Amino acid sequence: MKGLLRLACTLWLLSSTPGGAERLLVPMDLTQQQHLKAYGLAFWVLDRGIDVEWLLNYRGGSFAFEAHDLIAREARIRGVTVHTISEADMARIYSEIEGANMDVVRLEKAPRIAVYTPPNKQPWDDAVTLALEFAGIDYEKLWDEEVLAGRLQDFDWLHLHHEDFTGQYGKFWASFRNEAWYRGQQRLYEAQARSLGFAKVSEQKKAVARRIREYVAGGGFLFAMCSATDTFDIALASDGVDLAHSVFDGDGIDPDGQGRLDYSRCVAFEDFTVVTDPIVYEHSDIDTTPRDARLIRTPEAEYFTLFEFSARHDPVPTMLTQCHTSVVDGFLGQTTAFRRHLIKDHVVVLAEVEGTDIVKYIHGQVGRGTVTFYGGHDPEDHKHHVGDPPTQLSLHPTSPGYRLILNNVLFPAARKKQRKT
Repeated sequence: MKGLLRLACTLWLLSSTPGGAERLLVPMDLTQQQHLKAYGLAFWVLDRGIDVEWLLNYRGGSFAFEAHDLIAREARIRGVTVHTISEADMARIYSEIEGANMDVVRLEKAPRIAVYTPPNKQPWDDAVTLALEFAGIDYEKLWDEEVLAGRLQDFDWLHLHHEDFTGQYGKFWASFRNEAWYRGQQRLYEAQARSLGFAKVSEQKKAVARRIREYVAGGGFLFAMCSATDTFDIALASDGVDLAHSVFDGDGIDPDGQGRLDYSRCVAFEDFTVVTDPIVYEHSDIDTTPRDARLIRTPEAEYFTLFEFSARHDPVPTMLTQCHTSVVDGFLGQTTAFRRHLIKDHVVVLAEVEGTDIVKYIHGQVGRGTVTFYGGHDPEDHKHHVGDPPTQLSLHPTSPGYRLILNNVLFPAARKKQRKT
């Protein structure tokens, strides 16, 4: 029924095109009251067969599309600020874009979105699903069985839930091994590993990581946050090497495991050192999270800065950094940010903590696809503790940290267009 309603809506829109007489402009600067829902509106328009223009660096990365009453009505329902402008006004905007560090990118087709997430996902677990649901963007859920069965090929964009791809259950053993949710997760993961023919969870997770890497190399778009970033590369580098302590898998660690890591398999990091102590809540030295609580400051004091790129020459990093501010409040996670000297040379740094070795946001090419890693757990939950309630995005509708997530959701829809003159 949903598909039929969407089709009827699309046919109505196409049959009622106003002949290019007017345009709808969605400003994304400080005048916008619903930045996050504006992405959902753009996705809604794309999903109905209408192209969207992304005006890079113009008023915070605004959107524009042909004027339709139904789109204007949908914007009102979502609370998104939209201006109706004439073609002459749009021509003036194009002229302004032509003379500045701005550009126009055409979004042509709504990407098929998948979220890699466990069946026992906790409500505090994932900022991306919160963003998608608040923005009103449809997605499907996948887990290990679907990945290993080849389902990734059905999707353009994949987000990795904050998973531990080393098979160590997030290294929560020291603090939470007696909690019901932890014991239930371990039983679930072990049973699934056996059902899929793996002796250990760590072996299953490495197989999943390999499949995901193959998906990206074949042209897929991968986005990950928090521990899914560094543990993904650790899993790839340690293929065939046992780095999981016996408390996780019942047998010992490879004594020469560190020396056997193969960094050439990694998508973003290299030369890192793995932390194998089960008591230490850390996977490797890639992460920059302060271990001393006295070093943790306020979100404002831990801010990071977005790089400014050439919109014409570097459209991809420009798309990924569109925001109404260049300075974003910091937030922690199991993996808060990345050490610059451990990032591969081909990877582009999108955001950093100025004057330090700390990098918050990165993007790189892998074969015909791309990976984008974003450090931290929840952009509006500074410290984020296990058991915290999920963030209410209705209280943060203009969140710049969440905007970076949603830039990635629209990125696969983009096709570079010639600027109008």
